[in-house]
Amino acid sequence: MKKQVFGRHLKRDANERKALFKNLLTSLVIEERITTTEAKAKAIKAAADKLVTKAKKGGPDAMRSLAPDIRYDAVTKLVNTIAPRFAQRQGGYTRIIKVGRRVADNAPQVVMEWVDRPEIVTDVKAKSTSAKLSAGKDSKKNDKKELKAKEEKKAAIAVAKPEKEVKVSKTSALKQLVTRQKKG
Repeated sequence: MKKQVFGRHLKRDANERKALFKNLLTSLVIEERITTTEAKAKAIKAAADKLVTKAKKGGPDAMRSLAPDIRYDAVTKLVNTIAPRFAQRQGGYTRIIKVGRRVADNAPQVVMEWVDRPEIVTDVKAKSTSAKLSAGKDSKKNDKKELKAKEEKKAAIAVAKPEKEVKVSKTSALKQLVTRQKKG
């Protein structure tokens, strides 16, 4: 019976745990936000903070010390883009946000992300609402211009598309094949 063994085991042996943590840390660095279970996020939180601390030192020594923990492409992103964001911060580089439970097995899910993560607006509605708020009355004119531009694009696409082929039923296609075979 093993007692007083440090760390979370997650029902895996040492090699499986090491591979799991490496993959989770690499995904966190590359994507800057991951969704995982609460236990896994808590298990890698300290390791992620230590990675940033090592990366803040910079240079080839830092890259060499990070290499066993994450993939090479993640090492370069960590040293070049993520670590400079945290130059003034002394610790606590990650945050864990609870998002509910997974449907399949009712496991508690969390989103783990960097604290100083740049927000990327990908929602078109969010962009249009922010533009409307800033533009005020001019937004109505802009909306009309946008609608005209969309209609012009649709018209251009309609012109570029070839005419639809006439659909032939299976029976008429078979009749045509039979007549061709009789003639030939």
